[in-house]
Amino acid sequence: MKIIGIIPARYDSSRFPGKPLVDIAGQTMIQRVYNQAKHAQSLAEVIIATDDDRIANHVRSFGGNVIMTRKDHQSGTDRCAEVLETISGFDVAINIQGDEPFIDPLQIDLLVSCFDRQETEIATLVRKVESKEELLNPNKPKVVLNRNGQAIYFSRQAVPYLRGVAIEEWLNYRPFYNHIGIYGYRTSVLKALTALPVSDLEAMESLEQLRWIDNGFQIQTAISNHANDAIDTPEDLKYIMYKYFEG
Repeated sequence: MKIIGIIPARYDSSRFPGKPLVDIAGQTMIQRVYNQAKHAQSLAEVIIATDDDRIANHVRSFGGNVIMTRKDHQSGTDRCAEVLETISGFDVAINIQGDEPFIDPLQIDLLVSCFDRQETEIATLVRKVESKEELLNPNKPKVVLNRNGQAIYFSRQAVPYLRGVAIEEWLNYRPFYNHIGIYGYRTSVLKALTALPVSDLEAMESLEQLRWIDNGFQIQTAISNHANDAIDTPEDLKYIMYKYFEG
């Protein structure tokens, strides 16, 4: 298999405009993500996909690979699909979040390993919930898995619901999983995904992966033990700086 890693990066984030270019101890966030992805053994190529000249010029300045994409994409998945309209020869595309500057390259390799199974169409990572605070945090989507490790539902609520058990005890009864927002797609499947209309489940939960499940696609998962630190707001950046450089 030949695997490409694609890092979607847009400038106009509603909660943190310009965050790909924010400085983190001497390197921009997008440069850190790119460098981490380049250490993944499974990737033949890594490309940053952006719609902004400021980001593109910066990526070129540190020697990174970049492709300009349209501004009207609704998701990183759509941006990845446009990249694959301009380059070919890859069997699987990995959609790497551009706001996780310390992503573990081994996570990327773990995700790629899901495609050792010929039947895998889409794959993503999950991590075991460790606290009640995580369990109840709507910004950390939960995943319900079947016996084959496939995702059968994603929700911002704590699911499944344990009837007759106090929520403080839920983690003692069964494992719950948070979703880690990195995806892999067979390139033959990716184009079909972007042609799907928004589903009602997706609209209600604001989780694009529910559109795929709603339309019969299977999502294989792998369990990661690494805690990912995403930067969505300036407050997240302050936390990251303290955790990695000042704490």
